[in-house]
Amino acid sequence: MKNTRKATIQDLAQLAELFDQYRVFYRKESDISAAENFLKERIENKDSEIFVAENGGKLVGFVQLFPIFSSTRMKRYWLLNDLYVNDNYRGKGYSKELIEEAKQLAKSTEACGVLLETGKSNDIGNQLYPACGFELYDSVNFYEWTNKES
Repeated sequence: MKNTRKATIQDLAQLAELFDQYRVFYRKESDISAAENFLKERIENKDSEIFVAENGGKLVGFVQLFPIFSSTRMKRYWLLNDLYVNDNYRGKGYSKELIEEAKQLAKSTEACGVLLETGKSNDIGNQLYPACGFELYDSVNFYEWTNKES
């Protein structure tokens, strides 16, 4: 049974609560107002695609994907940047349904795939992603430059 759909602006209040929980999980300060503003901009500017999981009309999880491009393949990729399911609803298949939405998005936009990163210590994610058909790509080094001024 499908419990997922594309997020709309009407989901903003509940989605911001979930997004705030997600950020707190990653040890960021709680800021629901900023979360709501960030998500509102993403939705209104069509900067990302957000899908939500529902249980009885209540949002219980989300996935957010950002478009990126492969120059060598000359196609779009989707970066699965955020995936979160509320603690009380984990282990019930919502994450897998949200990942399926991400894969369907890639197919419907003729993208070459979906990329994601997760911590080596994320035991749940490191079991979930291969179970959903993702392959560990360990033949490259991943580097990050951080703008200390922002």
